[in-house]
Amino acid sequence: MDYVNQPDGSTRNGSGNGSELRPAAGEKLIRVVAVSFGLLCVLQAAANVTLRLVLHTQTSDKNVTVDIDKLRRLYADQYFQQGWVYLHPSFYYISSIKKSWQASRDDCLRRGADLVIINTKEEQDFTRQFQRLTWIGLRHKMITHQWTWVDGTPLTKRYWGPGEPNSYGGKEEECVEIRFHETEDSWNDIPCIDQNVWICEKNVTQIIE
Repeated sequence: MDYVNQPDGSTRNGSGNGSELRPAAGEKLIRVVAVSFGLLCVLQAAANVTLRLVLHTQTSDKNVTVDIDKLRRLYADQYFQQGWVYLHPSFYYISSIKKSWQASRDDCLRRGADLVIINTKEEQDFTRQFQRLTWIGLRHKMITHQWTWVDGTPLTKRYWGPGEPNSYGGKEEECVEIRFHETEDSWNDIPCIDQNVWICEKNVTQIIE
C-alpha cells in the first residue's frame, strides 16, 4: 500500500487556534492600556485637588496669623493705656498700693494675669528696678516643703539674698518679696500676711485667649 503524506489534523487545528487567539490578545492589550490611562487620569486629578487644598490651607494659615497679630497689637495698646509695661514676652502691671501676698495674687487673677514668675536674669533685673518691697509669685508649700511658683512649677533658678531664706525670728515666712534691690540676689522670705506692692504678669500669647 502506498502512503501519501497528509497534513496532520492536530497541526491544522493548532494553526486555526493560533489565528483565532491573536485578535483576542490584541483586544486584551487595548483594554489594559485603556485602564492604565484611566488610572493615570484619576491620579492626576487627585494630585491637583491635593495641591489646591495645600495651597489653600497655607494661605488660610497665613491670613489667620496676620489676623492674630493685628488682634494682639490692638489688645497691646489697651494694656499700655491701662498702665502695663512690656518686657518680651510678657506685659507687667506694677501696683500702686499694698496688700498681702494672697490679696495681691487675687488682684492679678482678676486682671487675667498672675503674680510674676521670674524665668530669666533680664526678668530678675526688671523686678529690682522699682526700688520697692514687691511680691513675686513664689511661695513655700508646707505639704511638699518646696518653693513653688504660682503656675505649679518648682523653683530652679534662685536669686536669694544673703542668708535667705531663713524664717527670721522663727516666723512662718512662706512668701517671697524683692527686697535687696542693689544686688541681683534680691529675694527675701517673709510672712504672707505682710503688706507689699506687687507685680502681675501676663504673657503676650494669653492676650487673645
